[in-house]
Amino acid sequence: MKRVHFIAIGGSAMHNLAIALHQQGAEVTGSDDEIFEPSRSRLDNLGILPEQLGWHPEDITKELDAVILGMHARADNPELQRAQELGIPVFSYPAYFHEQTRNKTRVVIGGSHGKTTITSMIVHVLRAAGADFDYLVGAQLEGFDCMVRLSANSSVAVIEGDEYLASTLEPVPKFHLYKPDIALISGIAWDHINVFKTFESYVEQFATFIDLIEPGGKLIYCAEDAIVARLAAERRERKEVPQVPYGVPPHVIRNGLTSLVTAQGEVPLKIFGKHNLMNLEGARHVCHQLGIGDREFHAAIASFTGAAKRLEKLAEHEGKVVFKDFAHSPSKLKATVDAVREQFPGRTLTACMELHTFSSLSENFLDQYAGCLDGADKALVFYDPHAVQLKRLPPVPAERIRKAFQREDLRVLTTPITLMGAVREDMGGEGVLLMMSSGNFGGLDLTALAEAFIA
Repeated sequence: MKRVHFIAIGGSAMHNLAIALHQQGAEVTGSDDEIFEPSRSRLDNLGILPEQLGWHPEDITKELDAVILGMHARADNPELQRAQELGIPVFSYPAYFHEQTRNKTRVVIGGSHGKTTITSMIVHVLRAAGADFDYLVGAQLEGFDCMVRLSANSSVAVIEGDEYLASTLEPVPKFHLYKPDIALISGIAWDHINVFKTFESYVEQFATFIDLIEPGGKLIYCAEDAIVARLAAERRERKEVPQVPYGVPPHVIRNGLTSLVTAQGEVPLKIFGKHNLMNLEGARHVCHQLGIGDREFHAAIASFTGAAKRLEKLAEHEGKVVFKDFAHSPSKLKATVDAVREQFPGRTLTACMELHTFSSLSENFLDQYAGCLDGADKALVFYDPHAVQLKRLPPVPAERIRKAFQREDLRVLTTPITLMGAVREDMGGEGVLLMMSSGNFGGLDLTALAEAFIA
């Protein structure tokens, strides 16, 4: 396909796929009604940023080989309607990626949490091993200029399998479209309640994901997650898909540093937390299926620093350290807080999370956060009233948030200025600041915040 047009090109995966096809030599065009950083600069640097925002059906012509449709675009999008009138093939990006990798071994990483990190670990190890492979990852990795790759010569594709819907024309979870040869499920915790109205309907998507594994494939799953373990047990009679369970590998923590305990000796790591150790163990089993032995895996994983925004260290000085993390769902929050607490047991831990997603700001979901911040000495919750308005949700009273988290000393903040002030209070002695969100805390400069905390 030499000429490809992207409707809603500004998305994280969409703009990376556009860049990957441009680098292959395809003629790439696109459109969107909003494009934020870093997508905007990356597209602009390659000359494929749309000249103007909005939808322009006159740009959709018979010369196009394909249109790739982002979830952001609606069914009445004028460019989509024009493409359908002209009979141009229209793909969601997961359907397109599957089409391009249908003759390869597809490794798909699914789960409510950990899938980006596990996918990133596998990509990191395969690259260190000199392997030729395709990939689709949802976060930026150090040393990679683009987080999507498609190659004519590779025989393996490593894919982060998101459970959110693919597009308005394919309203099914993205990971249902990849049809894996090797599938991994890291854990299941209710999310995306605007689409999956009940926990049971959400779990059902993962059951379907398992059923879509190709005959002769493998299921690798976290046995320490009760829901995942149940789904695996219910499908164990499907003998053409062997199962590989995993859990927390042997390890030690000394002076704030975590090391794996292996047959070859201890392996110091740059990451920490039981959830990350389970992620690592899942990645090890996937790499084993791809021919990477333990010695080679451990040598490579020792240099893995994490995916962008996943327990990323912003600053450290004289007993104080600041991390930011993408955590926003209840299970992710608890895992991240507990990991930092275990890693720095003697320091005062201040944990701040932002209610930002549709689920987190919804009245019927808030109670899922009960106890998530219990591991912190000081707990802060931030939300931007403007974000609530954009999602057309009612205001969230502070007392309702405290009740949901089941923590009376919880401070609820709604402006970046008050958040900065709360973080800077009582900063004497050794301490850890943990900032958790899929948003941006109302535009707060986290670098400045980190400098203020450690100063």
